[in-house]
Amino acid sequence: MPDVHPTAVVHPSAQLEDDVSIGPYCVVGPQVMIGAGSQLLSHVVVEGPTHLGAHNVVHPFAVLGSDPQHRGYAGEPTRLVIGDHNVIREHVTIHRGTAVGASVTVVGSHCLLMVGSHVAHDAMVGSHVTLTNGTLLGGHVEFGDWAVAAGHVAVAPFTRIGESAFLAGNAMVERDVPPFMMAAGDRATLRAINRVGLERREVPASSVTNLRAAFHALFPLDRCGIAHQGMEAAEMEKDPFVCLLLQFLRATSHQGVMPRNRSRSRTQTPTEMRT
Repeated sequence: MPDVHPTAVVHPSAQLEDDVSIGPYCVVGPQVMIGAGSQLLSHVVVEGPTHLGAHNVVHPFAVLGSDPQHRGYAGEPTRLVIGDHNVIREHVTIHRGTAVGASVTVVGSHCLLMVGSHVAHDAMVGSHVTLTNGTLLGGHVEFGDWAVAAGHVAVAPFTRIGESAFLAGNAMVERDVPPFMMAAGDRATLRAINRVGLERREVPASSVTNLRAAFHALFPLDRCGIAHQGMEAAEMEKDPFVCLLLQFLRATSHQGVMPRNRSRSRTQTPTEMRT
């Protein structure tokens, strides 16, 4: 039998695996499924339809599966699906999808969602993702596997974040960030490859070298867009990680691909240096 604290409220239609733990003052609504070994520590709200997988730990005051914050939402039955082995910290909010989107919001497995982070309606969050404190993902955002957002990052709706990308603290992200890249700044721009993230993922050193060369070829400092001749040169490498980068760049984009920071290509005047 699930271990349900006497102060918790669990709807009769909720489905809990035998070793689920529901702590004090939690509320589990109708059409909620919680997988084996998952724990709601205390004061957690899970509204349905929501599927929370196995071995997740949800900390106090998190709210999962509530209605999407969308003006067009009229009560349609939409879903939230969360995978396994995630840690969801205090005050995290994850909303269900909308009928104008995919009708589902998805979070993968082995993710860490830190205090106060938010995943909006119809977002698709991969696995092994880290959202640091105060990160905000807008509606329909795609956030790839192994990607990391540092503190107080905001990602605009319909933006794609490629796998193993890194978003520096306070980045305001309005355009797609390609895989394996690092972005920073207010109205963020690309800065370099995510060398640290690639090393932690144990990507081969040869692929890291090829990705660095592809970055410089695809995003030269003297251009504000992608250099297509660079794309062709990078493709010749036939490196599997470079191929993933090129596949991302060729896919359909609502927001356009983020440009590279070009500050080093400018010659500063004395006036610019003083301001």
